[in-house]
Amino acid sequence: MEQGAVTAGYKADRPQVISVLNEVLATEIVCVLRYKRHYFMARGINAQPIAQEFLQHANEEQGHADQAAQRIVQLGGEPNLNPEGLAQRSHAQYVEGETILDMLKEDLVAERIAIESYSEIIRWLGNDDPSSRAMLEGILRVEEEHADDLVTLLSRYGTGERGLGFEAAA
Repeated sequence: MEQGAVTAGYKADRPQVISVLNEVLATEIVCVLRYKRHYFMARGINAQPIAQEFLQHANEEQGHADQAAQRIVQLGGEPNLNPEGLAQRSHAQYVEGETILDMLKEDLVAERIAIESYSEIIRWLGNDDPSSRAMLEGILRVEEEHADDLVTLLSRYGTGERGLGFEAAA
């Protein structure tokens, strides 16, 4: 009774799942921070729609972090929100980018890493933890949408970035 949502039918290695979900949590937090920086640093005459996309992605990544933290608690673990070691626990890197084009490319790289990592975790979970798997499948769908958004922005604005008025704030 004291284990809450974890029943006798739970088949996964709970400590390992908690550890992996803490890596997901770190990945999402790093992505929030990178997108927020890009939102604030995007400058130029055509930067506003891209900056708004960065902000939307940051907010969605924060929601993913909250979902991961909540699931960790449901499994009887503790979300690791300690900033020390955050970058080492994350699957994605924090890269600032100097221009909007750089920012878009770095965000796309990070989204592709998250897609690959989360796909692997989903396969690893299989049917042993259907709730964590379902949560990650939902997060994965949004990460794929983010990647598509970034590809669209790169194809629309990715050439002649200086001529389009793209720069980062100094």
